[in-house]
Amino acid sequence: MNHWIRAHRNEIRIFGILLCCYAYFLPRWASWNENSRIDLVLAIVDDHTFSIDRYAENTGDFALVEGRRYSDKAPGLSFLAVPIYALARPVIRSRPVQQVLQSIASRAAFAQTLRPGGRGLNSERIEFMIVLYLATFVGAAIPTAALAVLLYDFTKIVAPAVHARVGAALLYGLATPALAFGSVFFSHQLTALLLFASFVLVHRTGLRARPWQGALVGLLLGYALITEYPSVLIVAGVFAYGVMRVRSLRWSVAVLTAAVLPLAISGAYNWVIFGTPLPVGYLYSARYQDLHTQGFISIVGPMPAALWGITFGAFRGLFFVAPVLLLAFPGFVDWWRSGLHRSEAALCVWAVLSFMAFNSSSVMWQGGFSVGPRYLLPMLPFMAVGLAAFLGVRRTQLWARGLVLTLVAWSGFAVWAETLGGQSFPDWTPNPLFNYSLPKLWTGDVARNVGMVLGLRGLASIVPLALVISTAFLRWQPADSAGESQRRSAADAARKEPQHA
Repeated sequence: MNHWIRAHRNEIRIFGILLCCYAYFLPRWASWNENSRIDLVLAIVDDHTFSIDRYAENTGDFALVEGRRYSDKAPGLSFLAVPIYALARPVIRSRPVQQVLQSIASRAAFAQTLRPGGRGLNSERIEFMIVLYLATFVGAAIPTAALAVLLYDFTKIVAPAVHARVGAALLYGLATPALAFGSVFFSHQLTALLLFASFVLVHRTGLRARPWQGALVGLLLGYALITEYPSVLIVAGVFAYGVMRVRSLRWSVAVLTAAVLPLAISGAYNWVIFGTPLPVGYLYSARYQDLHTQGFISIVGPMPAALWGITFGAFRGLFFVAPVLLLAFPGFVDWWRSGLHRSEAALCVWAVLSFMAFNSSSVMWQGGFSVGPRYLLPMLPFMAVGLAAFLGVRRTQLWARGLVLTLVAWSGFAVWAETLGGQSFPDWTPNPLFNYSLPKLWTGDVARNVGMVLGLRGLASIVPLALVISTAFLRWQPADSAGESQRRSAADAARKEPQHA
């Protein structure tokens, strides 16, 4: 056991640091997207129905069918949380836990975060928060931390140096919008994990892949489809990549066959509610029908203003809040010029460009309340591979170090400010970093967190997390773990083999 820990100490520290960050933040009140998803979980477990009529007053994101209300979201994330809540419910409703919940509800630090004129706190609302927290921990926090570990391991094909790989993994988890969405019950981070894990599995098995491994890839890809519908773009790319890499008809059939299972579950869910197996929830949404009905479920074709908005715009621009990701583009160029693993590079570029094209084609490109363009989140790990490639190739060049430090400083500042400032993510305020998030922080309006459970208020509530993370970094010098040198030698040998474009 000790040998395994030493051999994987970098992975353990990456996972631990990121999980602490995500788990430190508590659910946000009045988040329609999250509440719509968790309402479905409560309805299934407590009421044995798909209708969220009993809970829907907490959300405006619902479909209206024959006078009854249903979540209009893809059901994958909610389905994952159903067994979590079913197992935790007896514990949450036990007398000792209820007493703790009542104690939390009376904390002044918590009361300070409530809206004036709101209904206040009670044990029932705190119980709802605990359920949402557990679901978020399993459905967003763990997947995001695990995704960073996958990135660390996979990027050895483009950046054998340990520091470059650790840097790329931590930057993804701490200096991009993944930080914000690792602590909320949205479906994007789970989708990102499913897509990237399927990609890594195909890469690792290659020509040695067995049908059962193809079935696992199919399950991952199929579940990604029922968790975030636009993931079909990357799903198609991963499947095409797998067909070319594995070159086995039995493997391809296994992928397609296994993908049918989650699709059939989602189809049955849609049939019960909408009378069709197709994912038509948004066509029945009670709100935003003027947007949902434009084009193909809001997709009308590329719009230059939207493309600017999701890239460099101060409102939802990815490269405004996380400019360090710009380094992925020269990283992709360096990677391609190396002539190594070009099919993997092509898939990563496809994931990035296809999702940018999709997001810039939607009339709803802003994504509502959000830190950056949330619809792009499933492609971020693929972009982070390009970032790792840049760090691996340019890490010894002085100009590159200065550029990286500058972009990292701004990315960390902007992402953390928009994540911490206020009890909801930035709303429709123009240039939300300066007009919404920073003013919120200046007045001590900090997102609910574990520090507030301890009685700390405002920015002081972040101090325990800062102490834990700084201690972890001070005591950690990323280095070759046991067996890392052997893996690096194997990677170097692989880099010398002819690669299929």
